[in-house]
Amino acid sequence: MSEYFEIDPDRYSRFTFSRDGRVLTAAITSDHPVNGVDGPMHDELAQVFSDLQRDAGSDIIILTGKGRAFCAGGDFDWFDEQIADPRKFRDIAWDAKRIVNSILEMEKPIICRLNGAAAGLGATIALLCDMIVADETARIGDPHVKVGLVAGDGGALIWPQLVGFAKAKELLMTGDLLTASEAQALGLINYAVPAEALDAKVQELVTKLQGNPRWAVRWTKTVANIPLRALAAQMMDAAIGWESVSNHMRDRKEAVDAFRERRPPKLTGD
Repeated sequence: MSEYFEIDPDRYSRFTFSRDGRVLTAAITSDHPVNGVDGPMHDELAQVFSDLQRDAGSDIIILTGKGRAFCAGGDFDWFDEQIADPRKFRDIAWDAKRIVNSILEMEKPIICRLNGAAAGLGATIALLCDMIVADETARIGDPHVKVGLVAGDGGALIWPQLVGFAKAKELLMTGDLLTASEAQALGLINYAVPAEALDAKVQELVTKLQGNPRWAVRWTKTVANIPLRALAAQMMDAAIGWESVSNHMRDRKEAVDAFRERRPPKLTGD
């Protein structure tokens, strides 16, 4: 890591950054009301964790969202583009893998400040962080199946590791969302606290991390992530492949339309 590298906020349109000593906060920021993932955000997600790791002025990363949501999954206009032209889905496959791998490869500890809803890829990103502190009113889940997609962008990787296969498969195959309190009870996240206590709880964890030698902390995380990195290497090609296939299904468009229109889908099984 270069001692001169500092993350350049001007290269990002979907993130804002702030510093408090050697703590760097990266906030998902979008004109979308719930920070939905569109093409530019997906591009930046594939790069930002590498830049955060290389940033010489920080030891701890806080990842959060601006506004009322953390990141509530894919933007529906972007979904429409991918359904109309499946090549656009195929073209993001490498970046989709890079998002997962770059988070798992980071040495610096990442605390997720889950300020609001996290769904789909947003939930995956939150759960791949090292510690998750949530507003107790936040909801979290992976509703890929509800929009006709395989949960291929990391959900099928991380959920079973946190809550076990039986519960993870139930949640991934139903697409149900959990409250933050339910997520804490399952061991999916670390803490669910009132909104007014969110920053204090995050700071408590930051203080504890800062009280330990940084290289011991970083490399303990690195060792703990080895099984997850190995699992990602085994799974992500197939996961993204099957997700790409599901984008071609007829029920995919109907599921997206029904979800947007808040009605039951008229599924054909194709």
